[in-house]
Amino acid sequence: MIVTVTANPSIDRTAEIDGPLRPGGVHRTLRTHDQPGGKGVNVSRVVAAAGLDTLAVIPARAGDPFLAHLDRAGLPHAALDVHGDVRVNLTIADPDGITTKVNAPGATLGEAAAAALTDAVLARAAGADWIALCGSLPPGLPESWYADLVGRLSDAGIAVAVDTSGPPLRWVAGARPGLMKPNAEELAELTGADPAELESAATNGDPSAAAEATADLAATTGGAILTTLGAAGALLADSGGVWFATAPKVRVRSTVGAGDSSLAGYLIAHRRGTDPADRLRSAVAYGSAAAALHGTTPPTPDLLDQAGATVTRLL
Repeated sequence: MIVTVTANPSIDRTAEIDGPLRPGGVHRTLRTHDQPGGKGVNVSRVVAAAGLDTLAVIPARAGDPFLAHLDRAGLPHAALDVHGDVRVNLTIADPDGITTKVNAPGATLGEAAAAALTDAVLARAAGADWIALCGSLPPGLPESWYADLVGRLSDAGIAVAVDTSGPPLRWVAGARPGLMKPNAEELAELTGADPAELESAATNGDPSAAAEATADLAATTGGAILTTLGAAGALLADSGGVWFATAPKVRVRSTVGAGDSSLAGYLIAHRRGTDPADRLRSAVAYGSAAAALHGTTPPTPDLLDQAGATVTRLL
């Protein structure tokens, strides 16, 4: 079982427009569609599509339209009944795959709801192979919420993966989770590197700066670090070394959810007992497959190009 926690779920509304986005201009939509979202929900949808057991833990009031989306998607979930509506996030995608996101803050969770959500996560952790804590925190949850959960879950011997950003990310780094999945910007935030330089150098065939930063972060946390670099590929560092994988070539339709699919690909491969190089290959193949799909549609195993992801050991 891979349990995901999405403290700030969303209905992801994607509007595909007929040309490049022009601020102040008028655009026509080619199609618009809604999907259940939030980073942990995206991870669970990919894991479920791969045929593995998963459970998405989310705060959502009874009758919220978000839960109807989960039911239609057939995703196993445990919903904590809270006040307020699940937010709607808007993604504008142009024909070249360039996406612009407009995210809402989410419903506020009061002290009682925050405590209940923590208890719900801990109650469902027993027997899980991984607990994945994913995405932003809604108003009302302290910045240390993920870090506090990492400590309690790790003390219970449960493997924890975290994918977040901003202040919660900085708190988590000190909590030493089993796996963190930063992108170039988040890696730079934690290590003081230049995010543009990390990704551009890797795109030009030199991932050394990103590899060094990833290795430094792994040494600090004591866990594995999966750094996604967009079209340049991804890096994995753990106590055994550092690996780099190039990304398969795809026609990009939407990058929203690609990083979540990469995390899912890693967890799927880890659950199946593969070595670090194959976990990284799976992560990159899943992320690339997701980028070739509309909106946050989860990639299925038949869409993966594992052979297109070349893995090299760097350290």
